[in-house]
Amino acid sequence: MANTTRRVGVVLFQLGGPDTLEAIEPFLFNLFCDADIIDFPFARIGRKPLAKLISTTRARKVQHHYSVIGGGSPIRRFTEMQARALQRELRESGVDAHCFVAMRYWHPFTAEAIEQVHAARCDEVVLLPLYPQYSHTTTGSSLNEWRRSFKSDLPVRCVDPFYSHHLYLDAFVEKIDEALVRFADPDAPELVFSAHSVPQSVIEKGDPYQRQIEETVELLMKRGGWPNRRRLCYQSKVGASKWLQPSLRGTLKDLAAERVREVCVVPISFVSDHVETLGEIDHEAREQAASLGIGKFEMVAGLNDAPTFISALAQLVGEAIGVRVQRPVSRRHRRELFRASRLVGNWTQAPLPVATTEASPF
Repeated sequence: MANTTRRVGVVLFQLGGPDTLEAIEPFLFNLFCDADIIDFPFARIGRKPLAKLISTTRARKVQHHYSVIGGGSPIRRFTEMQARALQRELRESGVDAHCFVAMRYWHPFTAEAIEQVHAARCDEVVLLPLYPQYSHTTTGSSLNEWRRSFKSDLPVRCVDPFYSHHLYLDAFVEKIDEALVRFADPDAPELVFSAHSVPQSVIEKGDPYQRQIEETVELLMKRGGWPNRRRLCYQSKVGASKWLQPSLRGTLKDLAAERVREVCVVPISFVSDHVETLGEIDHEAREQAASLGIGKFEMVAGLNDAPTFISALAQLVGEAIGVRVQRPVSRRHRRELFRASRLVGNWTQAPLPVATTEASPF
């Protein structure tokens, strides 16, 4: 147990999403006003008019996505669930943690989270971007907004990208396994890893996002040990400029042309369900797959507040503040221990150990 007397504020960053259909346009306006997203010569003069034009046009295009998932994005609800679960796990490990949510483009905004940090009289702050892979357009934008808004001498630490963290990978393996068992033969479907796309110009400026996405896929395939064929694609492109390819829509067309009839889509860059997963993949892509003759289509559910993922976040926070955070044994690890103990004949007596950061297999 950590048993620290410091009061630790943990701020979970996400992009956010409109909670009603009426909020779609102002949400998009905030997004496209972001200098980390829209940057061009004389941008200070033209950014807001351009953001107004894009948000008005884009709102009409994406409204149906939000309509089919209940009239708004559930990302705030899922992120707040993650915050509560993380706070509970940290406190059970002896850390006096107070967790808050900071959305980049919709409520609760970063400024609201900062007010809560001060009201809780925290002694230090840990910034936890919920983007497993780093991009200037996501993690970079959220942290820039924090730096502009946070005026205090409190110690602040930041969690690094966690796409290679062993518990994060375990959590994803569990979710993929849960999806694969919905197929008659779990080894048969093609695994389609779908990541949120970013402009190619961002990558050309040195952004590590694409490389880290590709590394995540490799790490997951190795950790999961699946024999399935797999491929990587990107989704959610906006505008006419060149973004990372191939697209999810194009990939489904390629699969159909290759007579692939079973597909399991893995939303690789997301840690919660929201419009990109529930609308673009589980609704729009599912309909497209059916129209192309793909008979079996499944989507891997978001990590949301899955216990293994929350344990990953707890360990990341613990590492940031220099304390050891204990965690429950993951279901995957529990199955491995059970199989191993049966092999040595003492499975009825063998206790399950409590793993810690010191027991990391990486």
